[in-house]
Amino acid sequence: MLTFYYAKNSAAYAPHILLEDIGIDYQAIQIDFKISEQRSQAYLEINPKGRVPALITQRGVLTETPAILTYLAQIVPKLNLAPTDPFDFALAQAFNSYMASTIHVAHAHKLRGTRWANDEAAHESMRAKVTENMYECAEMIEKYYFKGPYVLGDEFSFCDPYLALITRWLRDDEVDLEQFSTIKAHDALMRQRPSMQHVLQLYSS
Repeated sequence: MLTFYYAKNSAAYAPHILLEDIGIDYQAIQIDFKISEQRSQAYLEINPKGRVPALITQRGVLTETPAILTYLAQIVPKLNLAPTDPFDFALAQAFNSYMASTIHVAHAHKLRGTRWANDEAAHESMRAKVTENMYECAEMIEKYYFKGPYVLGDEFSFCDPYLALITRWLRDDEVDLEQFSTIKAHDALMRQRPSMQHVLQLYSS
């Protein structure tokens, strides 16, 4: 039994979808950011960073979305959710790394400006730049990272839930998906999956 900690409107959305897809028993525990539950002593003992997602396994706790996605993909190898060829796996990791290191950070400047500056004027400047930055990120995905109809080609992989999360953020950040037909088509494809339908309901309720 895996135990998965998540919060609404968080990056946990991506591995939560993959958890549903792999079909392993797991317990999902919601952390309520509205009451700062992520900073409670009980949760800090699980993830000292005070963030989600966190996944408790038999061997210990995993944090960080790319790591959890990779782990979930590899514990059920028969599903072929991650490439086994070293170069192809590295390409998949390059995509997920771009999601984490560039797009997640660009999105976070809208609501998490205090991570980078104490000045409210600086926070406002960061917020004003978010939509422009997210447009650039969407263009990078559309032109250079996406094979289609799924991220890596014809088959669903551990990259696709991550793009589903990012697409959610693109909308939140006022990016017009009509300008990105491939990303829009991927979103429609993902919404047909029972895993995403279930998680979408959890994160929207």
